[in-house]
Amino acid sequence: MGACLSIAGPLPQQRALFFPDRAMPCRQALKGQPCRRKHCTYEHDASRSSLMQLLAVIGDATTTLDVCVFTITCNELADAIIAAAKRKVRVRVITDDIQATSQGSDVSELARTPGVTLRTDHQKEAHMHHKFALVDGTTLVNGSFNWTRAAVLTNYENVAITSGAPGLIGEYTREFERLWRAFA
Repeated sequence: MGACLSIAGPLPQQRALFFPDRAMPCRQALKGQPCRRKHCTYEHDASRSSLMQLLAVIGDATTTLDVCVFTITCNELADAIIAAAKRKVRVRVITDDIQATSQGSDVSELARTPGVTLRTDHQKEAHMHHKFALVDGTTLVNGSFNWTRAAVLTNYENVAITSGAPGLIGEYTREFERLWRAFA
């Protein structure tokens, strides 16, 4: 007989999201309400919207949300971060200092939001160019996806969502904490 393979703990759960989406999500659909528009051109079906699936992961945060991204110009993602803070989730955001003040950036709104703590890289020669988030310290969101409207609708982007992989998630957690201290 063959050897028995023993695995400690549950296997990691992973899924991939790919962009661009066909359309931005309908605001009513994001609220879980029926759309009243007769000919709405926005997306209503979460199974066909990578953004809606990403927003659901952020919406699942109950204790912590750590976001480390180059820029945030997608209002729906900024709204999801703000909603997490309103749910009393500890929210920390690290972003690029130059992008934080660029036209269309949602970073200044996040900085004014109670419950959101924000830091920037203070680097003129280099960019804080990471694109990852940690949800409750147990789920990793990472990939090529910039948190922008162009990434949602125009660019070919990817996001991997991983949970149940403490080694990998621990490495990203250590990187976030290292940057958080460095940019204090």
